[in-house]
Amino acid sequence: MNNEADSATPLDTRRMKIDNTSKTISRVTRYTVVRALTIFGTIIVSLFLSIMVANMGGYVDEIRRGLIREDVQQRFITEASLRRLTSDEKQLRMDEMIQAEEHRQGLDQPFMLRAVRYMWNALTLDLGRATNMNSDSGSREVSKILLERLPKTLLLWTSSNILLFFLSIGVALSLSRKYGSFLDKVVVALSPTSSAPAWFYGIFVILIFAAILKLLPFGGMVDTPPPDNPVAYALSLLKHMALPVLAFACSTGIASVYGWRTFFLIYSSEDYVEMAKAKGLHPRTIERRYILRPTLPAIITNFALLLVFSWSGATVFETVFNWPGLGLIFFRAITLVETSVIVGETVIFAYLLGITVFLLDFVYVLVDPRVKIGR
Repeated sequence: MNNEADSATPLDTRRMKIDNTSKTISRVTRYTVVRALTIFGTIIVSLFLSIMVANMGGYVDEIRRGLIREDVQQRFITEASLRRLTSDEKQLRMDEMIQAEEHRQGLDQPFMLRAVRYMWNALTLDLGRATNMNSDSGSREVSKILLERLPKTLLLWTSSNILLFFLSIGVALSLSRKYGSFLDKVVVALSPTSSAPAWFYGIFVILIFAAILKLLPFGGMVDTPPPDNPVAYALSLLKHMALPVLAFACSTGIASVYGWRTFFLIYSSEDYVEMAKAKGLHPRTIERRYILRPTLPAIITNFALLLVFSWSGATVFETVFNWPGLGLIFFRAITLVETSVIVGETVIFAYLLGITVFLLDFVYVLVDPRVKIGR
């Protein structure tokens, strides 16, 4: 007796394929929508909490009201037309000017209402104008202040992370072949040194290579004045990037090598790796097919999140090296209580992180056929 598969006609087979395809599309679509809404909801909650913290629960409004009052009082001292008013006229005029300025800045509305409105504006990237900060071109638009510094931060951190990431993968793979060697023991012994942050090593490398040896500049992005020649400008940029990259390597390089080396050792001891060795496959083929490929999801996750999280933690690091990026601007925004800039950086980071996490689910499917979206 023929089974069901043998008795199926070509038309039935085609219908089954169409039905499976439609189910797959439906599953992927449903998962994509739910995942996107979940991530967006997380962004909304985190951004609202950031606004509350940045405004100190409304205490910053009291600071701004005090600054407005001081500014109006100063105008009554310096402007002759206001000094000629009587006491009652001065008080009335002062109250009118204070109320007008508070209305212009929205301080006459309830704090929670303004917080929700500000959150919506931030989500739509309508970040408004800064009060105490401006861009290098003189603009007070928060978007221009951030977009002017974003490429400089990405240049330093992205290039450093890409360089150190692939270098650490290569060194770790080499150490996994030479388990117990002298170099392997040195890496294991030095791995605790990565517990110190990058800015901590930054102080030491500046002291050694800039202050004592005078080989490299103390900080900044390029020489002053910047070279006009593109080649000279690029060389100056590389010279100024040397110490930040070195400090970053001292902080994360050895730990990354140690972590990936251990990861590769675990996978290299699996039974299917031993069977591949017994079949006589070339060691490079074994590493590529049976060690690197199963670890690709973890490697891709680590690399993607490293790129996003790296520049978000650059505040102190960029301040130490006087690197004109988002980290230095964020530090200045905190000292000047510039809420709009703080929230602007937060929303950029939240969107970058959300997009990265969303895309990772689809990247996993490409590198690992065992993963099915929506299952």
